[in-house]
Order: sequence, then C-alpha cells, then structure tokens
Amino acid sequence: MAISKNNIITETLSGKVGNIIFKNYGNKTVISKYPDMSKVVKTEKQMENQLQFKAAQAYAKSILSDPDKKSAFIKTIPKDKTAYHAAISKYLKENKTP
Repeated sequence: MAISKNNIITETLSGKVGNIIFKNYGNKTVISKYPDMSKVVKTEKQMENQLQFKAAQAYAKSILSDPDKKSAFIKTIPKDKTAYHAAISKYLKENKTP
C-alpha cells in the first residue's frame, strides 16, 4: 500500500483503475491493490443482510425517482441528512430482522 500526500496528480483520484484502488482520507490518497474476495465464504446472516440492503437501496431509489414522493419525503427528514441515506435508514429500521 502506498500513501500519497499533497500530490497534484493523485489528489483528485478515487476509485478503481485496472486492479489498483485509489482512496482519499483527508489530504492523503491511499493506493492499494484490488482485494481478492473470491475465497471469502459469506455466512447465512451476511447474505440475508446483503439482500435486505439491496431492498433498502431499491426503496430509496423508488422514492427519489418520483418527484412527488421525493418532495414529501424530504420534508420529513433532518436538513443535515441526504434523502437517499435517510430512505435507506428508514427502510432498515422498519424492516429489522431479529
């Protein structure tokens, strides 16, 4: 892993290029290789959580894609929260699994 500080070339990079990942933390850019997750075995609970989160994302996207629903929803959330994150949070709280 490499760390780049105040580098004019890498300061705005983030994301994946080939099998290299660029991450920004404050004024540092961290460069690392793409993780190999092929041998990771997920538990049943992890798979359930992934499915629930996918459903939460679909819920948030359905609210934000309809202008009427979006404007009504925005009125119900604090000003410091984004509508997308608030919708995901709402869905997860309402559909909590034991």
